[in-house]
Amino acid sequence: MSRLILISTDGSRQEFPLGEHVTIGRHPDNAIQILDKVVSKEHATVEKVGDRFVLRDLDSRNGTFVNQKRVREAALRDQDEITLGSMRLLFVDEGGAGLHTLQDKVTIAPENQQGTTYIRSRFEAQREAIFAPEREVPDHDALRRDYEKLRVAYELNRAIGLEVDVDRLLQRILEMTFQFLAADRGVIMLQEGDELVPKALKMRGRRSEEIVISHTIIETVVRQQQAVLSSDATLDSRFGTAQSVIIQGIRSAMCVPILHKDKLYGILHLDTQDTTGAFTEKDLQLLSGIANQAAISLENAFLARKLEEEAASRAKFQRFLSPSLVEQVLSGQLELRPGGELRECTVLFSDIRGYTSIAEKYEAQDVVAMLNEYFELLVDVVFKYEGTLDKYIGDSVMAVWGAPVHQPDAALRAVSAALEMREILAKWNEVRVQEGRVPIFTGFGIDTGLVVAGNLGSSKTMEYTVIGDSVNLASRLTNLAQTDQIIISENTLQRVKDFVTIEALPPTKVKGKEESLALYNVTGFIARARADDDAAAPAAG
Repeated sequence: MSRLILISTDGSRQEFPLGEHVTIGRHPDNAIQILDKVVSKEHATVEKVGDRFVLRDLDSRNGTFVNQKRVREAALRDQDEITLGSMRLLFVDEGGAGLHTLQDKVTIAPENQQGTTYIRSRFEAQREAIFAPEREVPDHDALRRDYEKLRVAYELNRAIGLEVDVDRLLQRILEMTFQFLAADRGVIMLQEGDELVPKALKMRGRRSEEIVISHTIIETVVRQQQAVLSSDATLDSRFGTAQSVIIQGIRSAMCVPILHKDKLYGILHLDTQDTTGAFTEKDLQLLSGIANQAAISLENAFLARKLEEEAASRAKFQRFLSPSLVEQVLSGQLELRPGGELRECTVLFSDIRGYTSIAEKYEAQDVVAMLNEYFELLVDVVFKYEGTLDKYIGDSVMAVWGAPVHQPDAALRAVSAALEMREILAKWNEVRVQEGRVPIFTGFGIDTGLVVAGNLGSSKTMEYTVIGDSVNLASRLTNLAQTDQIIISENTLQRVKDFVTIEALPPTKVKGKEESLALYNVTGFIARARADDDAAAPAAG
C-alpha cells in the first residue's frame, strides 16, 4: 500500500494511505489537513493514474515543492519529499497496489524451471534471541554478535513501535531490513493454511521483475526450520547451458523462517544479483535476528487484533445476550448462525402505560434519562434469568427465552422475570414519588410457540432476532395489559401452571386471530401464595 507520511516540525509522524483521490490543504474537509497559515485551504491533490500517483498543485499561493523544486504537477517516486509551508510529506511507494500484484510477482519454482540451487550454508533457526550472561560469553566475536542482535532489535522496535496493522508492520520490517543489508529485492510470505502467501514486497530503486524462490529453499526453511544462504544459477533457455550465461545469472539469496517459540508465521527472503556484494554467513545471522524480531511483532499484532475483535464482539453481544451466553459465543461453544432456524421460544414484551402523555409533559433529555433508567432495571432481570434481549421498540422491551440456546423451562423463566420486573418497578416508583417524579406503570405480554431465530439483516448490519406468530401475539397481549398485568397465552400457561397463580380473563378477540383467545393474568407464585396463607391462618388452640 502506498502512503504519505506527514512529518511535523516537531518530528512527529502521521501516516495516510493513498486511495484514488486524496486532497491536501488547511481546511478540515481535506483528507490530509495541514495546519499551517501559508498552506491554502485547498492546496493540492494526489491522484492515482494507472499504476502511479500524480501530485497536482491547485493554484496555491505559496506553491507545492517536490524535492525542493516547485511543481504544478509531478509523478511521485518512492521516497519523494513534498513540502507545503513548514510541513513535509514523504511519499512511500511499496511496490504493488494489492495482494494479487504481490502474488503475481512472487513464484515458488521447482528446480527444472529455475535452474540449480546451491545451498552454501544453513543453520538451525533460533526461536528467539538468547543472550548468555557476560561471564559465559566465550570470546569477543560472540560478544559482538550479541551486540548486533541487540542493536537490530532496538532499531526495529524503534521503527515499528506498537504498530498493529499487519500490512504496515510487514512493510516497515522490509524497509528496515534494506537499511541493514544490501539486498535488491525482498519479500515476506506468511503461512495461510498449508500455503505461503506473499504479504509484503520491496525492491531497491524502480525494479519490477519477478521474484523466483527455489522450492528446495522453501522446503528447507519451512519444513526443517533452518536459515539458508544460497546461490542460484538461473538458466536462459535461448543460450542452453553456456557457462558464461550461468555465471552472469548467479544470484545470492537468503531465506529465513519467521518463528516465535514453536510457531512458524512465514518466511523472510532477500536476494541480490550483485556478485561483488554477495551475502555472507554474518548477513544470514543478522537476517535471522530480524526474522526473530518480526515474529515477536507479528505475534503482538495478531494478539492485539484478536483482542480488538473480541472486545468489539463482546460489546456487540453484551447488548442482547446474558454474560454467560456472551462467554459461550466468544469461546466458540455457541454459534450464532446466519439465516434462521425453527425453535420453540417464549417471547416477552413490556410496555409503559400512557407513555405518550408522559413524554409530552417533560423535556426530551428527562424522557431519555427516564427510559435509560427503566431499561436498565428490566434488562438486568432479563439477563438474571438468562434471557436474550431482542430489541428496544420505543418504550417497549422485547426479550426471548429458548434462543439462541434451548431452555426446557423457557416459559417459566420468562414469567418469573416478568414477576420480578413488576416488583422492582414498584419499588422504583416509590422512590420516584418520594422525589416528586411521576410513577411509571407497565404492562406485560408473554406467548410461547415456534419462531424463526437467527442473524437477520443486510450484509452491512446483522442482528440476532426472532420472528413469527408468537412474537406478534406477545406484542398484542402487551397492548391489552392493564397496569401491572402480566397477560399470558394458553400455550404459556400449560408450561407454567404448576408454578404460578393466575386469574382467567374473558375470552378476547386479538388482531390476526379468527377465534377469541383464552388469556390469563399471572398474579404470583404458588409457593409464595401458600406461604402467605399459612402466615395468615390462626394458630391451633
